[in-house]
Amino acid sequence: MNKVIEFLNKLEKANISYVLSKNRDFSLTVSICVHGERWEVDFLHENDELECSGVWVEKFKSDGQIFSEGELDILFRDYSD
Repeated sequence: MNKVIEFLNKLEKANISYVLSKNRDFSLTVSICVHGERWEVDFLHENDELECSGVWVEKFKSDGQIFSEGELDILFRDYSD
């Protein structure tokens, strides 16, 4: 747990906003949006221990392409149940 708290404190000190979420039984995700990029940092935990057993970092980078509102139709067409 200390590793997560230290990371969050470092983000706050750098004025980088974030959102916490829990998407898996074994990890806590810190989502970060910065100019042109979105980062997901997963802090992994084994069993029910509070200590971090690993960190995964995934970065999503924009190519700078901007779409019109009509692109939202594709979102709903391709990803709705």
